[in-house]
Amino acid sequence: MSHSKTNKNPALLPLWKALFPIFLLVSLLTFNVVVVFGEDALNGSNQFILLLVSAVVMVLAFTEKIPFTTISKNIQQQLSSVTEALLILLMVGALSGTWLISGIIPTMVYYGLQVLNTEIFLVACVLIAIIVSLATGSSWTTSATVGIALIGIAKTLEIPLGMTAGAILSGAYFGDKLSPLSDTTNLASSLAGADLFAHIKYMLWTTIPSITIAMLFFTIVGFTLTVEEAVVNSTLLLDLKTTFTISPWLLFVPILIVVLLVKKVPPLISLFVGAILGGIVACIAQPEIVREISGLTETSLVSFYKGVLIALTEKVTITTENELLKDLFSSKGMAGMLGTVWLIISAMVLGGSLQALGALERISGVIIKAVNSVTGLIASAVGVTIVTNFTASDQYLALVVPAKMFKKPFEDNDLAPENLSRTLEDSGTVTSVLVPWNTCGAYHANTLGVGVGEFAVFAIFNWLSPIMTLIFAVFKLKIKRTLGKH
Repeated sequence: MSHSKTNKNPALLPLWKALFPIFLLVSLLTFNVVVVFGEDALNGSNQFILLLVSAVVMVLAFTEKIPFTTISKNIQQQLSSVTEALLILLMVGALSGTWLISGIIPTMVYYGLQVLNTEIFLVACVLIAIIVSLATGSSWTTSATVGIALIGIAKTLEIPLGMTAGAILSGAYFGDKLSPLSDTTNLASSLAGADLFAHIKYMLWTTIPSITIAMLFFTIVGFTLTVEEAVVNSTLLLDLKTTFTISPWLLFVPILIVVLLVKKVPPLISLFVGAILGGIVACIAQPEIVREISGLTETSLVSFYKGVLIALTEKVTITTENELLKDLFSSKGMAGMLGTVWLIISAMVLGGSLQALGALERISGVIIKAVNSVTGLIASAVGVTIVTNFTASDQYLALVVPAKMFKKPFEDNDLAPENLSRTLEDSGTVTSVLVPWNTCGAYHANTLGVGVGEFAVFAIFNWLSPIMTLIFAVFKLKIKRTLGKH
């Protein structure tokens, strides 16, 4: 990953200029969400606030004689770094549309309802997400495939969607962190100078306790949920089978997509193939539904073409009298992802502006000078990484910026590189999903159809991971030294 041009000497940047944009961002977003717009803040007002704070950062950069061309290059680099992510997001919208009208998602829900009862559902979500994420190396892909199906099952079982999303994301990020196929796992180890498998092995010390606590919580909660399951399930199963042609053969498509991802076919290509296959299967298995969506009176090649394209690109709703199935029977298509695309673009403009100003480097430099212990150093790295997730709005920047800042201080304190790589993952990769305007938070919220505010408290593994790292630092547990000391 190349580095952008920034303020040539961030150490000379007045500290107030580095801190002001961050305080302004947090204040405006808090006011916007808590006082004014609430859940509707992501419809556009938050995006404008990100751009407004970016403008303030640019003014501060001009006072430091940083030319606009430098700021522009930083912004361009940040935007180019998320190009694939934006396209993946659009493909997820397309895939959810064709997987609905083809009966793939209803089939996954149909069989899932027969296998997963209320008591074990939440902990099963964690385990299923772990398996898929370990196999694919991607929490994003996990949400876009089994995550969508599990949310559908939760809706039909009337299990709180915030809990369900939290369970899915806990498992997805655990698997993502420990998979050698994961881009963030490879990036964190590379930035810190650690061997990939040494990094993964070292992470087990903090990740196993965190995921164990999460699974215990979801197991206990599962037995406290009360749903009239037998009556609900029999009605739902009947309605699903009445509306769609349900067949285990339809599961061939999601299985094929997982195989492609395990074989290291790029996620963008895999999801595109999944969306197209979903459209083809829809014409074969659910011709009447495709015709109904097309708005045409006769089933023909034209109605197939029009119906599938509508499902790929627009909001689709399949008629049902069952209130529990209304959310499951609708999808947003590619158009439904445009709000998140807008949010990510705005966040990258802010991230590029902050990087050009050198604000995060300046703040990190002050923190590093203030600490005089290994515990303080690790705690500082955790804090800077989380703050970067909130301000730069991208998990990759939340790995790159702290790695640049803390690599030498960690080396100077005889800390093995695995300490830094583990800290980056425990506090950067996993907390990105807890920030609504971060690329990861925006993506998962839109993909699962559950707001960050609803699932954040239940994404136990994600917020517990940095706490676990701090606990290990405070009690000096498994702090590996370059001289072979522990």
